[in-house]
Amino acid sequence: MLFNSARLTCRKMTMNDAELYHTWRNNLEVMQSTSPCLDAYQLEETKDFVQHVILGSSSSKSYLILLKDTGRPIGIMSLVHIDTKNRNAECIIDIGEKTFWGKGYGFEAMTLLLDYAFLELNLHRVSLRVFSFNHKAIKLYEKIGFVHEGSSRQSLYRNGVWHDIVHMGILQSEYASKG
Repeated sequence: MLFNSARLTCRKMTMNDAELYHTWRNNLEVMQSTSPCLDAYQLEETKDFVQHVILGSSSSKSYLILLKDTGRPIGIMSLVHIDTKNRNAECIIDIGEKTFWGKGYGFEAMTLLLDYAFLELNLHRVSLRVFSFNHKAIKLYEKIGFVHEGSSRQSLYRNGVWHDIVHMGILQSEYASKG
């Protein structure tokens, strides 16, 4: 079944998830490697973001990542900037619960998202952006089959150092050949 794997299930995000998302969005350790802005957000700002950006966009789809056995939410994954004419989108994944980092959940969730993108939406290409210092994520994306397509040099400032934003992409045919 779509959005089910050995350990995970995913469901469409709702406004009821805004407070949980708010805890992840305000955890600097979680956002350090995924968000260009490290601002603290008020709950109302997060609710507005969820309402208008996550749920209110016709060109994005967001899903909560849940543990299959307990139903516990551990993260969020999204397809954004979905372009149906050119059959491409950008993907975003955040494992918001730190205790689940490094245990293969990101790989499992990304596989579910790409299965959906390529097998259900019939997209041709999916891209992503990752910070150059996030070596574990880059390794994960390479394992899945994403290819380095370039970088935005020194466009992120963290802890007194400039970092690149790495652009990666995968085509439907490349993903299908890995399966």
